[in-house]
Amino acid sequence: MTGFINYKKVLIVGLGMIGGSYAQKLSSLGFEVGALARRQETLDYALEKGYIAHGRLEVTRDYVSQFDLVVSALYPKAFLAWVEKYQDFLKSGAVITDVTGVKRAVVPAVQGMLRPDLEFVPAHPMAGSERSGVEYADCRVFAGANFIITPTERNTPEGIELIRTLGCILGFRHIAVLTPEQHDEMIGFLSQLTHCIAVTLMDCKESEHLAEYTGDSFRDLTRIARINENMWTELFLENRDELLSQMDLFLEKFTQLRNALAAGDTETMKEMMRLSTYRRSFFDKK
Repeated sequence: MTGFINYKKVLIVGLGMIGGSYAQKLSSLGFEVGALARRQETLDYALEKGYIAHGRLEVTRDYVSQFDLVVSALYPKAFLAWVEKYQDFLKSGAVITDVTGVKRAVVPAVQGMLRPDLEFVPAHPMAGSERSGVEYADCRVFAGANFIITPTERNTPEGIELIRTLGCILGFRHIAVLTPEQHDEMIGFLSQLTHCIAVTLMDCKESEHLAEYTGDSFRDLTRIARINENMWTELFLENRDELLSQMDLFLEKFTQLRNALAAGDTETMKEMMRLSTYRRSFFDKK
């Protein structure tokens, strides 16, 4: 925690499931955590649980200027608007990071407008839940999960190391550094495409009566289909070209399997399954 000696006061902007989980973990480690939220009920819950030391509904200079590290847990467009409107409230030397699921549409815009005495080190915790809201905060989701930092040439080694340390103390198993472009390609396949598949599966058939007959395979495949439509629509659109490319890749392989089935081509089907089994083995947590 050496890098955090001068960053003991942390502001969480957006106290939902992920923001709340950050607050929960950091408070348990002795950091002074404050929060900005839209609803008093959210702040009351976080205060009662001990996730935060204090919080505000209104963004004021007196409050925001206290903090050394600012974690934005806002949607991409809201994050951009917040930085543009309130960055002048931040103390000189403050570091901003985020949890945003897209980077090409966010990182250049934020870093391009930021005051020279502030630093934005973008990051993406690859953990969470299909549920939203601070009442579902649970910092245990970080244990064994991946954490991605997406710096640019505008970032300092000290800033990058600070956010790497943040990932470590939050409990993430593996911390990677990618460019924003590499991040959005990976996330388009690993996260956004999988959500598209889950949504499509649930939209295929009326499923109320099917719930009485389903097994674990369908439940596992569609767990993430209980989706925040506002957030994910924005994420899909912000990464549209990459996600479309990944969807085309999936359609090509799905069509290959369909055609093999139609033709009774057992060898192609078995080969695809063998490759699937081999590649899936790399994702099994040790």
